[in-house]
Amino acid sequence: MKPKRRLALTVATAAALTTVLSGCGALDTAMDCVNTADAIATSVQNLQQAVSNASNDVTQIEESLNSISTELGNIKNTTDNADLSKAVDDLTKGVDSVRTAVKNGDSTPDITPITDAAGEVAKVCTPG
Repeated sequence: MKPKRRLALTVATAAALTTVLSGCGALDTAMDCVNTADAIATSVQNLQQAVSNASNDVTQIEESLNSISTELGNIKNTTDNADLSKAVDDLTKGVDSVRTAVKNGDSTPDITPITDAAGEVAKVCTPG
C-alpha cells in the first residue's frame, strides 16, 4: 500500500472512531439525563403524595425535597446543556421555596413551581 493511501486510511479510520466515540459520549449523557429526569419525576410524585398526606407526616415532604435536591445535584454536576441548566435552576428555586414554606409551618405548600420545572427537565431530557 502506498504511504499516501495508508495515511488517508489512517486519518479516515481515526475520524470515524472519533465520531463513534463522541456519539457514545453524547448517548451516555442523554441516557444519564433521561434516567435522572425519571428519578426527579418519581421524587416529584412522592412529593405530591407527601403533601397530600402532610397531616399524617410532614417529614415526608422534607424527605421528598431532599431526594429531588440530590438528583438536581447529579444533573448540575454533569451537564453543559444551557436549557437543562436553566430547568435545573428553576427546579432548585422551587424546591427552596417549598422547603422555606414548610419550615414556616405550611403543611400544604404550593408545589406548582416544582412540577412545572420538573416538566421542563423532562422535556429537555427527552430524546428525539
